[in-house]
Amino acid sequence: MKEQLNLVQEWDKTFPLSDKVNHRKVTFRNRFGITLAADLYEPKDAQGKLPAIAVSGPFGAVKEQCSGLYAMNMAERGFLSIAFDPSYTGESTGTPRYVASPDINTEDFQAAVDFLSVQENVDPDRIGIIGICGWGGLALNVASIDTRIKATVATTMYNMSRVNHNGYFDSTTEEDLYELKKELNAQRIKDYKNGEYELGGGVVDPLPEDAPFFVKDYYDYYKTPRGYHKRSLNSNGGWNKTSSLSFINTPQHTFTGEIRNAVLIIHGEKAHSCYFSKDAYNDMVKNGKYTENKELMIIPNAVHTDLYDRVDIIPFDKMESFFREYLK
Repeated sequence: MKEQLNLVQEWDKTFPLSDKVNHRKVTFRNRFGITLAADLYEPKDAQGKLPAIAVSGPFGAVKEQCSGLYAMNMAERGFLSIAFDPSYTGESTGTPRYVASPDINTEDFQAAVDFLSVQENVDPDRIGIIGICGWGGLALNVASIDTRIKATVATTMYNMSRVNHNGYFDSTTEEDLYELKKELNAQRIKDYKNGEYELGGGVVDPLPEDAPFFVKDYYDYYKTPRGYHKRSLNSNGGWNKTSSLSFINTPQHTFTGEIRNAVLIIHGEKAHSCYFSKDAYNDMVKNGKYTENKELMIIPNAVHTDLYDRVDIIPFDKMESFFREYLK
């Protein structure tokens, strides 16, 4: 049975529409048969074939949040850009809802490249990607396999496989992990009996007084007018609980040393998650022969969500120069 797409046509983003770009909704299918919904931004009065960029993230966000902001800003700078909702989320199809998978989500990015490659006003030899938060980690996964991607930016990155397996700051013990596996597999039985998938919850609300800073940081974005969106998983009910299983059992970044094309990793100095980017960069250059076009950029004093929507902190000038250098 074909799923019905219901694409909202009015502007419902967490940021205002720039008068320097044209915007429209588009759709495309991945090789798992899921139709992905995206916002396409293109520079006004652009002529000829353009370089193009696909953007997604953060993990549990929707295209109406910061991925759309990134795509629109890159379109202002001359790149045709799309921000898409991953499979099973937002306006994209896929049932059951709110499922994540490193394999399917890697494919989502590749399907976005498929779509961009056949647009009449896109140069298929000049395509890049931007991944934010958990999608930054997935972007490196995609760059490992997709040779069509000439330049990759991973910003305020999470490695979702690592954090699900090892916990925050690699604090999970072997016994903790075993108990988590038991809990998640028991949840599978519960979901099967109930005929539906129980959600794990989005960002905690109300915010506990003793919450760690990074939880307060997330709350400040996802649960306030700054970044709240009604279709965002993190702003509302979250992923289904058993989504963690596939990430626990599927490492990412195994083959990043094989990436020949350019990679720029960006992270805030004060972000709780900065270790993901530092380790990913070090592993990529330590294990690879193709190090001359790899770069790690640390933004002084920035925290994790500063790179979601703080346009005074997000290094758009750097990203523009990076893409212009490698998408040529």
